[in-house]
Amino acid sequence: MEKLQHVPRTRVRRSPRYEFVIGSIVALFWLFGISSLGREASISLFASDDIDAMKTCAIRNLEADLTFLDSAKPISKNEFLARRDKLAQAIAQSGADAFVVEPGPAFQYYANVSGSAWGLSERPFLMIVRPDTSDDGKVTAKTAFLVPHFEQGRALLLPIPSSQKDLDIIIWEESWSPYETLHNSTFFEDISKPTVMIDEDMRDFIVRGLQSASFKTVGLAPEVELIRQQKSESEIEILRAVNTGTASAVRAMRPCLKPDLTEADVGDILNAALESVGFKPAFALVLFDEHAANPHGGTANPNKKLTRDTMVLIDVGAVYLGYESDCTRSFLIEQGKKKSSDPLRQEKHTVWQIVHEAQTVAAMTMKPNVTAAEVDLAARTVIEHAGYGYAFTHRLGHSIGIRGHESPYLNMGNRDTYLKPGMVFTNEPGIYLEQRFGIRHEDVYVIRENGEAELLTGKRATNMFEP
Repeated sequence: MEKLQHVPRTRVRRSPRYEFVIGSIVALFWLFGISSLGREASISLFASDDIDAMKTCAIRNLEADLTFLDSAKPISKNEFLARRDKLAQAIAQSGADAFVVEPGPAFQYYANVSGSAWGLSERPFLMIVRPDTSDDGKVTAKTAFLVPHFEQGRALLLPIPSSQKDLDIIIWEESWSPYETLHNSTFFEDISKPTVMIDEDMRDFIVRGLQSASFKTVGLAPEVELIRQQKSESEIEILRAVNTGTASAVRAMRPCLKPDLTEADVGDILNAALESVGFKPAFALVLFDEHAANPHGGTANPNKKLTRDTMVLIDVGAVYLGYESDCTRSFLIEQGKKKSSDPLRQEKHTVWQIVHEAQTVAAMTMKPNVTAAEVDLAARTVIEHAGYGYAFTHRLGHSIGIRGHESPYLNMGNRDTYLKPGMVFTNEPGIYLEQRFGIRHEDVYVIRENGEAELLTGKRATNMFEP
């Protein structure tokens, strides 16, 4: 097949009663909290006006200080272009010919288009980046986009930063193989069997399609992974804003909460606070007492009610300017004037302090050239020495950015990953006691060139009543 031209954005070259009874039955099922899947639905004891009042309280408290938003700005066009140039240099260093990605986190990172902005289907829409070396040896990115012809107009409306007036578009018709079209385009006219690096989220049928069209596919090289792992100052400021704001929302909500709320009620109130400052809630895991003995919940009893003695664990995330937060707080809703009758109160206090100390020690260990394993073990050692080692059941943390969970990961087996300046991690030790309660503290830190890691969550929890 002859070479097909890839084209700029401005030109394209082709190659009645019954219902009442049923409705009543459904209503009864809902009233008693039974869904079609056999799970109970959360039943709140509060009227909607009461919940709304608690939402208003949380929002008012949060909006009393919004300075955490001041330094965060959207990623600039120049930074997107610089990222692609770094990518091209890493591709060249690895020995591959190109990098291929479809809409998702990596596409968003390099070209400002997320998976939700496009929507994946069986028709491939791909970005391809190749290294372009100038006469003086400078390597920059040469970028093209493989697009179904009938979707070309929609693709051109996407906010893709470009150094050129027109995007390079390679179109394919429904009756063509998109992979053969890409291989036979002028974008690859100088290479008969290109080696292309595949993004980790690429769907398998696209990988196989590329392989069937004489492309050799390889996984991500460490040089490429490192680009997203080391955050720029612009990214760090966004992460600071969204993580500080998320922690502040939990802190602002706590004094507004009242006994007899359900976990779902608390999640709704928290999400309302997050939305009030322009954040998009990603998740709000609210767990009471023994429910939190499973780190991520999974309880079949959503109607458990909040009391003054309930240890509340909230793991919450939100999105702002394309970047995610991840924050966990464990607290009681109020100190109270009467002495607690909870037989677990003292142990809750003790465990809370142990987990806090473990987090402190881990944060002090987060420095350049320390391994990910060393940081995990620093926290784990504190908990083990306190006699609760068996109850710290997960890794210490993970990186975070456009995705809530990114590599690298802080676990005691990760001895080959060395922390580098600009890497951002969660620090989230926990102790989980079956049939009793669970406690986790989670804050986000950035590794700095000199000195200890910098907290990006505003401030840490102080005690069980000041999360």
